Amino acid sequence: MKTHKEQSRIQVIDWLLRMIKGMMLGSGAILPGVSGGALAAVFGLYEPLIVFLSDITNDFVKRVMYFLPVGVGGILGVFVLAYPLDYGLQYYPVHVLWAFIGAIIGTLPSLYREAGKHGRTRGHIILALTVAIVMFFILFWSNENLNLHVGQNFFTWLLAGAIFASGFIVPGLSPSNFLIYLNLYQPLTEGIRLLDFSILIPVAIGAVLCIFLFAKAVRYLLNIAYATVFHFVFGVVIASTTIIAPSSELYSGFTFLNYAVVLLLFFAGLALGLWMGKLEDTYKYSFERLPALHMKA
Repeated sequence: MKTHKEQSRIQVIDWLLRMIKGMMLGSGAILPGVSGGALAAVFGLYEPLIVFLSDITNDFVKRVMYFLPVGVGGILGVFVLAYPLDYGLQYYPVHVLWAFIGAIIGTLPSLYREAGKHGRTRGHIILALTVAIVMFFILFWSNENLNLHVGQNFFTWLLAGAIFASGFIVPGLSPSNFLIYLNLYQPLTEGIRLLDFSILIPVAIGAVLCIFLFAKAVRYLLNIAYATVFHFVFGVVIASTTIIAPSSELYSGFTFLNYAVVLLLFFAGLALGLWMGKLEDTYKYSFERLPALHMKA
């Protein structure tokens, strides 16, 4: 039988481990190409999180205390990466964006395997290709004909928070490339770095609202149409990734060395994405282990 001192030591270690997991989760979730939901599954947090959100009133205090160190670590992890990402996007956008694109492409095999885990039909493949093509042309047309420098206001940051949180409730979905497309990613990382609460507060509100409003619905959809949802997500990810490639004017003054560094960073991002995908495939919780979470009437 463990002594009180030994039990206290185990509890402290467990608390610290959950905080470290939260730091890795926060650092990874802010990187394009990385899914917060998939990382949560890797670290064994997705299942308890979904159960908590599905029945928020059950053991509320106990579950909040369980996720407290995860939340603390997640906030620390986000702030650790905010400065280098903000600096890189301001001064080396081509280099950073191609590294991001490499990371996103690297995760696609894992996302494809996840989409077909419960089987796929020709219709699912057609759905993914159709969504990718249609979304690409919609995004391309919008990029050419609309002003995508979205006005930054309270409601915009609410939307950004909701987009960011979507990666936690749909494993495999990386929301950061959508924020890049809307030209909100760099202002968001800058806001995090500068502790701009006019950005941080609405982003937090939007994220919380998204999680509590849609987590159960998304889980329900995954229960009844898993392959359809994931093949749709797969198509959207492909389209949103191709559209964030740097525009030609950003290459002005580039030398051979610049192109070589960009190529190196692309393959480094690709390797990171492949590694993360392998990690997810190896360690993540299977959805089959999760209880069916049906919408209450």
